[in-house]
Amino acid sequence: MRLHAASSALPAAAPGRLAALGRFCRRHRRWVLAFWLVVLALGVLIGGRVFESSVAHTASGGAESARGAAVVTAADPAAGDITAVVGGRPVDTPEVRQAVTAAAQDVAGMPGVLSVADYYQGGPQAGALKAQDGNGSLVTVRMADGSTAKEQDAVAKRLGAVSAPGTKVAVGGDLVVQQQVKAQTQSDTTFGEVVTLPLTLVVMVLVFGGLAAAGLPVIGAVGSVGGALLAMFGFSRIMDLDTSVLPIATVLGLGLSIDYALLMVNRFREERGAGVALVAAIERTAATAGRTVAFSGLTVAVALSGLFVFTSPVFRAVAAAGVSVVVIAVLAALTLVPALLGFVGHRIKPPKHREPDEGFFARTVRRVQRRAVPVALVCVALLMAAGAPFLSAEMRSTGAAALPTGSSGRQVAETIQHQYPQVAPAPVTVVVEAGAQAAQQYADTVVAGLPGVSGVRAVQPVTDRLSTVEVLVPGDPQGGQAKHVVNELRDHRGGLTTYVTGDAAGVVDFQHELADRGPWALGLVAVGTLVLLFLMTGSVVMPIKALAMNLLSLGASLGALTLVFQHGWFAGWLGFTPTGGLETFIPVLVFAFAFGLSMDYEVFLLARIKELTDQGYGCRQAVQLGLQRSGRIITSAALLMVIVFAGFAAGQMLMVKEMGIALAVAVAVDATLVRCLLVPATMTFFGEFNWWAPAPLKRLYRRYGLREHVELPPTGVPAARPVPVGAKAPLVPGPRRRFARTKTAPVSAR
Repeated sequence: MRLHAASSALPAAAPGRLAALGRFCRRHRRWVLAFWLVVLALGVLIGGRVFESSVAHTASGGAESARGAAVVTAADPAAGDITAVVGGRPVDTPEVRQAVTAAAQDVAGMPGVLSVADYYQGGPQAGALKAQDGNGSLVTVRMADGSTAKEQDAVAKRLGAVSAPGTKVAVGGDLVVQQQVKAQTQSDTTFGEVVTLPLTLVVMVLVFGGLAAAGLPVIGAVGSVGGALLAMFGFSRIMDLDTSVLPIATVLGLGLSIDYALLMVNRFREERGAGVALVAAIERTAATAGRTVAFSGLTVAVALSGLFVFTSPVFRAVAAAGVSVVVIAVLAALTLVPALLGFVGHRIKPPKHREPDEGFFARTVRRVQRRAVPVALVCVALLMAAGAPFLSAEMRSTGAAALPTGSSGRQVAETIQHQYPQVAPAPVTVVVEAGAQAAQQYADTVVAGLPGVSGVRAVQPVTDRLSTVEVLVPGDPQGGQAKHVVNELRDHRGGLTTYVTGDAAGVVDFQHELADRGPWALGLVAVGTLVLLFLMTGSVVMPIKALAMNLLSLGASLGALTLVFQHGWFAGWLGFTPTGGLETFIPVLVFAFAFGLSMDYEVFLLARIKELTDQGYGCRQAVQLGLQRSGRIITSAALLMVIVFAGFAAGQMLMVKEMGIALAVAVAVDATLVRCLLVPATMTFFGEFNWWAPAPLKRLYRRYGLREHVELPPTGVPAARPVPVGAKAPLVPGPRRRFARTKTAPVSAR
């Protein structure tokens, strides 16, 4: 058998289970690829069913508003309403009357219809169905509980076909809004994937200088998205998945998959550039970069697990779907990428030159180190100023306003609010477990006399023992006065069993849940993060600093979110109409996702600095070399993440847009201001104290620490020497740690 040249000599097999996994996936690459192709095919086939089975609600689980809505839903035989607005001409025009009456008669005979109401039927409520300007009327159809989507679509289609010269018809109502939210969310998710994948491919071609290396992360991301759809389909069988969960989980899986595959391919190129043979390079990549990917996935999963503390279904659904997506992204990087490297690894160009220890990032760090304290203070001041707007953020339940302005569901909701105030949803609704007479007495004697209440509509009986009282409040239906009325109603129940519901009550319940559960969630995430970073670094100082800096960058993201979506900055450029606040659950999700992603980059950088410190470099040199050697890959990964998030932010759904903008800002700020300036400045200021820990914890770390790098066998080619204690450093002199002995440098995990 002929042997290859020394540049491709086979070193001894890399140790560890991850190396063995990479070896197995390369040997059985056809089976591994076939498995992921099946996963992708199944994910694509059932992807639409995931969106169809989602639910469009974000009620706070167990809260009074959610319980009250559930009581009414269980007792009401109707599934919801479909409403048509017929406008453009005076309602008394004969042609308009004839067209609307004919449509109402046709709809009344359709399957699944409980009742039909229109202005021309007369009766005490007919006046409420006439527009204030007299140039329009409503047709309201109540659909039976259990009516199918096909039956609802047929009703909406017939109402939309109302035709009279000069009239305009828009069809909406809660059932139509729910269907449009699902359809628009699916469209935005597909649009984000179609737009971002080609752009990320272009960026990676520029990063790697070749199509083969650039294509692997994209293929890995596609396979991961298929797995994510499968996971969410499984969760939809056992729990309600809010419609907003699907694009959020998808964007996370897509971004992480690309980042993890990027790390794996970059490490593989480094190994090949060092003269390692193809087979050995795959194993060493799995042993080192694979360990990084696994540790990074663990940190992101810990951040998302904090959402399990909340009781709201939307938070728990996002946590379950998000953690499963992270697991799938890690599995794709550890199995699919080694298999693909086995197929096309020989076509991936290794770097022509070793990454220099002198460059843009090293020069930037040296400038920062010369003025460490002023740079740190300026960065902290900028981040705090950027986060200040969030202190005045208003939480809102957007409802139909989350849809694009051109959607019929939103148009109908806005028209009813302005032209049909008597049938517009009341800011507050009280569900009373009593008959209509007792409920009316409660409304007249208790509700009407409360401060802030401007009126009470006639009691609506649901059953003989269940009624609803709609309470009117002047001004913003979700503003401070409406919230005050909610609290007053909960303090004055008139001796009856009541549930205060409505949009204002839902916002109040969300705020109470955040106040009660938020500190516990934050504590869980903080403790988990501190433990993981301690096990990686052996320091108690570094984890605390990392936590503080992550909170600063997160605050900047939430501040930008408030300026854009509450105050309307750049609303015209981004294509949306501000609603005056943020969707209630978005800040919590931004915190969980942005915190996990920020910690992701923290792991990338600290692991490199820790490795250099262990080799004998002083603090200043380790920071310079660490950022120089990892800065390029961190910047590339962050750019790819920003592209993914921006692609989803270009969609039409307001909630998806909010998440995309917030996460794009968080990643951009973290990868630039924090990692390139604040981290070097604080590490320089603390010096050797960065690595301090009490003696008992030091012993614990030596026994149980999670090293981000592993000892690998020699490659057969000369390696760079570590800087021994007392030797002249290659960069700016600085303090060094003293070791009892100098060890050979382990190969980087990056």
